[in-house]
Amino acid sequence: MVDGPTGSTVPRRQLGRYLRDLRNNARLTVRAAARNLEWSEAKLWRIETGQTSLRSHDVDTMCKVYGAPGELTEVLKGLAKETKSRGWWHAYGDVIPEGFNLFIGLEAAASQLDWYENELIPGLLQTENYARTIISAGNPVEDAEEIDRRASLRIARQSLLSRVTEPPVLRAVLGESVLRRPVGGDVVMGDQLTHLVEVSELPSVSLRVVPFEAGLHLGVITGSFVILRFPLNGDGSDTEPPTVYSDGFTGDLYLDKPNEIERYDAAFGNIWDTALNEEASRRLISEMAGNYGTG
Repeated sequence: MVDGPTGSTVPRRQLGRYLRDLRNNARLTVRAAARNLEWSEAKLWRIETGQTSLRSHDVDTMCKVYGAPGELTEVLKGLAKETKSRGWWHAYGDVIPEGFNLFIGLEAAASQLDWYENELIPGLLQTENYARTIISAGNPVEDAEEIDRRASLRIARQSLLSRVTEPPVLRAVLGESVLRRPVGGDVVMGDQLTHLVEVSELPSVSLRVVPFEAGLHLGVITGSFVILRFPLNGDGSDTEPPTVYSDGFTGDLYLDKPNEIERYDAAFGNIWDTALNEEASRRLISEMAGNYGTG
């Protein structure tokens, strides 16, 4: 049964993507997979496009047909339970292991990201040393090898900004405090800000800074968030509804109801208009990089 308008589509869209990838890896066409599952092709298409929720039993059956490993099967069965949620606050530790992040899949599929950060550099714009510092602070019991693995994963995500085929448009706004917080010390921070200047020159990236002197703006109230938009169909309609994402210490928030998107759209517009333009922002970031001893 397709969820009603009050339900979040995020978990079922993501589950559909993972199941489609598993089918493709198994070299099965939709027709062949549907035949093996004894389902209609239309049912399989609805599942893979996130139009319907799934029972854990159905996911288990699909994973067996596709030859998925046991651990992955259990993860997807847990995600299937979330497809019946009416909007959700999802703590990854309960179901999704580190590295199998719902946001990564949404980010890779997006055609545009409007990103506001008031505390830290966005993951797509971090240097490896900056990322490692943050990951170490948030995971104090992990060993160096695990920290390196997580940092490498974060850096690997950044290739989508420079990919040859349709890189997403990134509009990022940083609060000035992000530039002044010396994460990892002067050398790490100086290199990070120099990297920001370089990335801001990519044709698909627009970067702005909201200075302290701007005073109160909606970003102070909303906190950090990302609005993800997805490619359009041939008729100009969305292939998937826009989604707002905000990460937290114990869980991550996904919103996709039209009124929620409208409010965050308005907030981002206010923040964007309040910020310095791209040229002035680049000058400020370069100046700050020089203050840290590089640039």
